[in-house]
Amino acid sequence: MKKFIPEKITGKRTRRNFLITSMAVAGSIVGADTLQSRNIYNAAKIPASMPERVLGRTGVKVPLLGLGGASTKTPLDKQDRESDALAIIERALELGIRYFDTAASYGTNEIYLGKVLPSHRSNVFLASKTYEKDRDSMWRELERSLKRLNTDYLDLWQLHSVALPEHVEKIFSANGGIKALEEAKEQKIVRFVGITGHHEPEVIAEAMRRYPFHTTLIPVNAVDKHHARPYLSSVVPLAQQQNVGVIAMKVPAYGKLFQSGGLTGMQQAMGYTLSQPGVHCCIISADDVKQLEENVKVARAFEQLSNTQLAAIEERTSKIWQDSTFYRAWT
Repeated sequence: MKKFIPEKITGKRTRRNFLITSMAVAGSIVGADTLQSRNIYNAAKIPASMPERVLGRTGVKVPLLGLGGASTKTPLDKQDRESDALAIIERALELGIRYFDTAASYGTNEIYLGKVLPSHRSNVFLASKTYEKDRDSMWRELERSLKRLNTDYLDLWQLHSVALPEHVEKIFSANGGIKALEEAKEQKIVRFVGITGHHEPEVIAEAMRRYPFHTTLIPVNAVDKHHARPYLSSVVPLAQQQNVGVIAMKVPAYGKLFQSGGLTGMQQAMGYTLSQPGVHCCIISADDVKQLEENVKVARAFEQLSNTQLAAIEERTSKIWQDSTFYRAWT
């Protein structure tokens, strides 16, 4: 496949050369002193005490728990919460989290990660996403994400929130986003490619049937099970057939699972998700360092739940599933 060379880049410079040059500029803007002062943890001392699983056919081992980059209360995507955000990221590294989830649309989250992760880059699995669905727009977002993240490659680049049949058609059109994925992967700007969605499982499944994605990021929790079209019975089995890495999101459904009559805590929520066959890991955001530490404690203590335990958790959510699956309406 011919490499993508933007019109303004001439000679033998490839897209990757351009991005590396851009990163050097971005790095000078951030400033070495800032990076050194924030990266107080030696990468060699990051503990490996959290259980790990191989993420599908990527062949890469990742911890059961990754740090999500956006939610209602987390400071990670809030412009006026930099100090709190950096504290969470730094503590995550110290606790052994190596999977960091972000997206072009998360704005400041990419910037915050770009201030902490560079000196740990070879030890972390960095995943970003793009809402764009056409080739050229996706390239522009990728370039911006790399500059913000202060890196010259992503471990995982994902099509973000593929929700409607027309999204799939656009992605696979003549100038569709699948071309950007292929080109970025060929030029080693991204290692793996994935697809995410929380609206309609069949849309994700259709895209997976058309292209060999490495991963899929989907809702897996104890309330989605009760939805008329659950991801667990459609996308997950297909992912298992294709050896696609399944990354679970919406694990506590923004805390909705913990309402009266629901689950008692993260032990049940995360335990349910990680006990599902075919699920490799989950990403959960944190409102503060204390909550992050509690989530990591749960992940470290994870033990596979029995079918009886899973059924009991499902029963606890049978009356709260309708308002707890609010994210299914998002497109």
